Amino acid sequence: MTTTFKAYQLTKENEQVEGKVTDLTIHDLPEGEVLIKVHYSSVNYKDAMANMQKSAIVKQYPFIPGIDIAGEVVESADGRFEIGQHVIATSYEIGVTHAGGYSEYARVSSEWVLPLPQGLTMKEAMLFGTAGFTAAVSIDRLEKNGLTPDKGQVLVTGASGGVGSMAIAMLAKKGYDVVASTGKVEEADFFKKIGANEVIDRDAVYEEKVRALDKQKWAAAVDPVGGQTLASILSKLKYDGAVAVSGLTGGVKVPATVYPFILRGISLLGVDTVYCSMELRNKIWRRMANDLKPSKHAMQTILRQEVGLGDLATVLPTMIEEKALGRTIVKVTK
Repeated sequence: MTTTFKAYQLTKENEQVEGKVTDLTIHDLPEGEVLIKVHYSSVNYKDAMANMQKSAIVKQYPFIPGIDIAGEVVESADGRFEIGQHVIATSYEIGVTHAGGYSEYARVSSEWVLPLPQGLTMKEAMLFGTAGFTAAVSIDRLEKNGLTPDKGQVLVTGASGGVGSMAIAMLAKKGYDVVASTGKVEEADFFKKIGANEVIDRDAVYEEKVRALDKQKWAAAVDPVGGQTLASILSKLKYDGAVAVSGLTGGVKVPATVYPFILRGISLLGVDTVYCSMELRNKIWRRMANDLKPSKHAMQTILRQEVGLGDLATVLPTMIEEKALGRTIVKVTK
């Protein structure tokens, strides 16, 4: 095995955080039952937060970020995984308190690893990544709550981000009438190419004042934004509608009332993809390889760029600056 390898590592000196590609050895990796040669990772908002000067994510330096991993097993102390097997690992402590996927090798707990589902390549799996997985769990929860394409329009907020763009493409694949809400309405062609039937400005969702009850518009919503946007969605859902919320970029406070719940019977569905069960992970990843796998055209459109480890110092800040559109994947090994 290679004695040294490349990794994008964050270091901190004199209160200044710097991210750069450096040489490491296997001995620099944390403990874990499975050693993976990483082929691909992806760029998520949490990765960008880890890369910040004053990060709420990283507590100890030096550190390797990257919450998503797709690669092949090179060592395993767990009989469930064989050398050469293609696997994925996302969420849990990866890229948060445990060295992540921006590294040619990653060692993780076997409890965080699952086999790459049949029907997905490693590159496709990382095009999904945590963002796509979150979108898929959101849709799965809405459908368990009774959502079907004949119920009416489905709103997707934060449409330019990973969760939003993937949710649009997945819903379109299933035949839903999708409304994309975004602060980038000038990119309407992008949203329509991945499956949105209508593109609206995010101000059309939250119009400065949240009403206790508003005109009924949408049968359901996928919301990675939260805050006042979520409160406004709740007031505008159709009778028996639901919203699956997975993010807080719009804030953590939701100034809503109980009226939509008790007068229209709506549901607020929380989505956690960090510590959800492995049983659910396997189920959702199988769906992402089958009925929730967007069309080839949509997948190609969502993939905005493929970068290497050396590009991360430039790419990660664009997520915080809201310049990102669609998905960015990281080709880790050449």
